[in-house]
Order: sequence, then C-alpha cells, then structure tokens
Amino acid sequence: QVQLVESGGGLVQAGGSLRLSCAASGRTISTYAMGWFRQAPGKEREFVSVISRNSIITYYADSVKGRYTISRDNAKNTVYLHMNSLKPEDTAVYYCAAQTGSGVVRTSRPGDYGYWGQGTQVTVSS
Repeated sequence: QVQLVESGGGLVQAGGSLRLSCAASGRTISTYAMGWFRQAPGKEREFVSVISRNSIITYYADSVKGRYTISRDNAKNTVYLHMNSLKPEDTAVYYCAAQTGSGVVRTSRPGDYGYWGQGTQVTVSS
C-alpha cells in the first residue's frame, strides 16, 4: 500500500505561483509513474500531468502545458507540481496519484491510478 499526502495548496492571485508536494509513505514510489489530477466544484476529476518512474517522460494536459512542471525526487519519495501563471480557472482540489493499472505512462484515465491522496485546495483569485 502507498499512502499519499499532498501539501502546498492555498490562495494565490492570478498570475502567481504555487508548488504542490506529494509525500509518499508505506512503500517507495520509484516503481510507479506518478500523476496529478484536479477537481473543481461540480466538475469531474481532470487529468493534469504525469511523470514516469525515472522522470524521462512527462505529459501535460493542454490546459496547463507551458505553465506547470511536474518533477519527482525518488530519494525523498516525493512528487512535485510547480504551477506558474495561475488563472482563476485553475481553482480546484489537486490530487496526486500512483499509476498502477496501465503500461502506458501517458495515461490520463483516473482508473489507471490505484493510489490517491486526499487532495489540497488551490484557489486562484482574479
């Protein structure tokens, strides 16, 4: 089992930046591709980004491409999401997840991720 805990969310003005962290415990995340998703009120959970086990492959939703950067530190068992040029439409609860159900790293399907954190709220004011 992998336990995931997100942190780093908060309230920020449009154009600002935040860095989210996802700390894992229970077992090493080095064997998992790791992803970030988000869910805004009244909307379905949306894929944001994923990073391969060795950080060679990264993949982003079009809505965040060029503004967000995913990274990981396997030695620290932690995944990060650097968010720049934030917009009000980025407001959501952000979740990290470990990919367990697909052999394809660039999957955006929530069902391919077997472990989830509890989420951290990001609010971007205009």
